[in-house]
Amino acid sequence: MPLKVVPVPATKKELQKFIKFGIDLYKGNDCYVPPLILDEINTLRPDKNPAFDFCDCQAFMAYQDGKPVGRIAGIINHEVNRRTSRRTLRFGFCDFIDSNDVVDALFAAVKKWGAERGMDEIVGPMGFTDLDYEGMLIEGFNELGTMSTLYNYPYYPAQMERMGFRKETDWVEYRMTVPDAVPEKHMRIAEIVRKKYNLRVIDEIPSRKWLKDKYGRQIFELINQAYDGLYGYSPLTPRQIDYYIGMYLGVLRLDCISLIVDSTDTLVGVGISIPSLSRALQNCGGRLFPFGWAGIYKALTLKNDIVDLLLVAVKPEYLSKGVNALLFAQLIPVYIKHGFKWAESNPELDDNANVQNQWQYFERRQHRRRRAYRAPL
Repeated sequence: MPLKVVPVPATKKELQKFIKFGIDLYKGNDCYVPPLILDEINTLRPDKNPAFDFCDCQAFMAYQDGKPVGRIAGIINHEVNRRTSRRTLRFGFCDFIDSNDVVDALFAAVKKWGAERGMDEIVGPMGFTDLDYEGMLIEGFNELGTMSTLYNYPYYPAQMERMGFRKETDWVEYRMTVPDAVPEKHMRIAEIVRKKYNLRVIDEIPSRKWLKDKYGRQIFELINQAYDGLYGYSPLTPRQIDYYIGMYLGVLRLDCISLIVDSTDTLVGVGISIPSLSRALQNCGGRLFPFGWAGIYKALTLKNDIVDLLLVAVKPEYLSKGVNALLFAQLIPVYIKHGFKWAESNPELDDNANVQNQWQYFERRQHRRRRAYRAPL
């Protein structure tokens, strides 16, 4: 049978096949971390994901001899295009066997779909928003991934370059050694900043409901403020904020969250981390049931060597004023108490000096790099 690329209907059954191909391709790879299948399906369903309020999306699957050999999704984020005055098609959810014919057919299909809707350039891999996966791995293929990052084989970037794609932007990732104590300079800066700006660290988060009700919206509104100027950022709408409050804040480990507020109880800094779920997700293959939830629960509550730093957000007027020191002065003792040996930074733009500087007092190594590529349609 000839090679063919077909649109994927946005139904649970068809999207499950689409997501499952991306997992099956990496079967036996010790560095690949599968996503939760249901979360991925819901991300691609217009009736579930509020990003469809301002985005269009079409998924495609490639088949050869009746077997799936590749997948890709085209995404048009109209809000980002309006903000940037560009007509950009994003591609994401992209996996394929190492075949020029397969890759060419997949990208031809998604480019045609984008061109028919007035787009004139393509960039990716990116998702609907910054809370989706972004950036193709170009360094660190032998490093264990995280729940927040894409993994791909080394032939992926080679295929991108063969097709004429060029670097758009890079993200880097660090693995830090958790110190035996809070660095003295951190402690000194934290105390100065606390007094100078009359800031307060929330000592204890009593419950997930309390977190959602009191600071849930403030957390995501702060993310909007802190990340607004970053590459490709898509501001979260009120509907998206409600969606992410329900999705994320109910599963986080409360003592791995740091909240900094000012004298009016307004959130000015947040640090969210979580015990690594990488091995648990590998063991369950992206499925919560029947037994995947138990492995994830153990990873969250029992001994774990790695903590993932999911995000740090600081109100723009407090940037470079040492608020990060307050966050880590609270979190590092928690990491030590729970026996975390390493912390994963997750992706950060390689030209973001504010983020890079916050790791300067930690022993670290840059162990992964990922890239967004751009090409004309």
